[in-house]
Amino acid sequence: MRWVVAETGDGGARLCPLTQDGRPAGPVVRESSLAEAVRSRPEVERWVWRSTAEIYRRLLAAGVRVERCYDVEAAEALLIGHEEGQSGQPHSLAAAWARLHGLPVPADAPARAAETQPSLFEPGPVPLPPDTDEFTALLEVYAGQVARTARAEHPDRMRLLLASESAGMLVAAELSRTGIPWRADVHREVLDGLLGERFPGGLEPRRMAELADEVSRAFGESVRVRPDLPNDIIRAFARAGIALSSTRKWELQQIDHPAVASLLAYKSLYRLYTAHGWSWLQQWVHDGRFHPEYLPGGTVSGRWTTNGGGALQIPKVIRQAVRADPGWRLVVADADQMEPRVLAAVSRDGGLMEVAGTGQDLYADLAARAFGGDRDRAKLALLGAIYGQTSGDALKHMADLRRRYPAAVAYVDDAARAGEEGRLVRTWMGRTCPPASMAPPDEAGLPQEEERPGGYGSTAAARARGRFTRNFVVQGSAADWALLVLAALRHAMARAGLRAELVFFQHDEVIVHCPAEEAGTVAEAIATAAATAGRIAFGPTPVRFPFTTAVVECYADAK
Repeated sequence: MRWVVAETGDGGARLCPLTQDGRPAGPVVRESSLAEAVRSRPEVERWVWRSTAEIYRRLLAAGVRVERCYDVEAAEALLIGHEEGQSGQPHSLAAAWARLHGLPVPADAPARAAETQPSLFEPGPVPLPPDTDEFTALLEVYAGQVARTARAEHPDRMRLLLASESAGMLVAAELSRTGIPWRADVHREVLDGLLGERFPGGLEPRRMAELADEVSRAFGESVRVRPDLPNDIIRAFARAGIALSSTRKWELQQIDHPAVASLLAYKSLYRLYTAHGWSWLQQWVHDGRFHPEYLPGGTVSGRWTTNGGGALQIPKVIRQAVRADPGWRLVVADADQMEPRVLAAVSRDGGLMEVAGTGQDLYADLAARAFGGDRDRAKLALLGAIYGQTSGDALKHMADLRRRYPAAVAYVDDAARAGEEGRLVRTWMGRTCPPASMAPPDEAGLPQEEERPGGYGSTAAARARGRFTRNFVVQGSAADWALLVLAALRHAMARAGLRAELVFFQHDEVIVHCPAEEAGTVAEAIATAAATAGRIAFGPTPVRFPFTTAVVECYADAK
């Protein structure tokens, strides 16, 4: 049975059981604290509450863990996107309640600035009207969401999406609290070796200063050229007769000039210094753990982001600092060719499902069947179909793929066409990409359509959106599947009574920190969770979702 719970202003909690349609199924109970309310009812199947990010953080601090929840605010964000294509609209409990009653919808609270820990004085939730308490609003909004879910295009899939998003919220809170094992001494050794001596007063470390001098000398300038300022570099090259549109690595590599090698080396160290240097280490790593704040569904496609700390962009050289505790291991698991396998499952293409059902190297198997054994050609064709590569060899290979696997290519072609025409596009489970008029910057870094020449109505903008929605239906469905993997793995480890702890998740990779003797059990649990997630998300298909798993003491050794 589900129970709804809300905190009261005096530190207590109100709660009651719910019927299938979200109505009260018993009397309202009062408890002295939220933690006691939840701890004393282990039989509750799923807790319904306002926001996991806030409520579960406090429960974890009190030593209370829950198995399942329903996050009303996370559900509101998904339902608004599904119904009206208004992803990114206010989704607080107060906004959902106002929407339910046809009242002006209040804006969401501003996002908290990235910091090591939430502030004691951070703003609370968006307030409800003075005559409406949180418990009453929760009951009304939840019942409304149950009814709205039943009206979704695919109600069962939508229920699954809401449940998996809420499960992801639980995992994210636990990941943030547990933290990634991190050796600060190893991190400092890496920085000292690569960056050199540190100078007081905020000056660049020795090796960066040396490279900056080399860049200036290469231009023969009497005035120092600042390699950390793109406009300085572009002007210096212009004086040398070389026109640049940017200082991106790929563009610099096309130039034959003595400054390029030093400049590229400087840029690499600059990224390390600013993103994961000594200041980062001091801010983010405490007591042997890095505690990032994960934001599930931080992108339109459902992929996670973080609120500062760069947990999803840990450079390979810094991974040397991610070390298991003595006697423990890191089980690092990468999903193999996840997006092509998801495409096979959602498109129901018989030929591609057969290829994706072997659990082997999908590209090699595809090459043997359709591309004369040329793995690179097969990979280029399949990724071209997903990402919309429509020029050069990719276009030629796409024709081969379309003949062999028509349903798979038609699936992404239809998504691209819908995107170009400004229609809503959904993942398999119902996560919705907003129409062009509502679209945020896409995940490839393209600006919004109104910032492009021609605006929303331009052919270029329509094609750009079509490329995005082509990938969205695959990448988003993969993100939804990954949430189910996390939920299944979390449940399996808890049910087995393991000491293992989930410590990291990134798109298609998960890391579990566990005693050495549990590593084999954890690896098996990951494989089982992947198969379970595939079956729950996509139904009975022959598609397999294998993981490449490494058991290591240091994260850097897994690659």
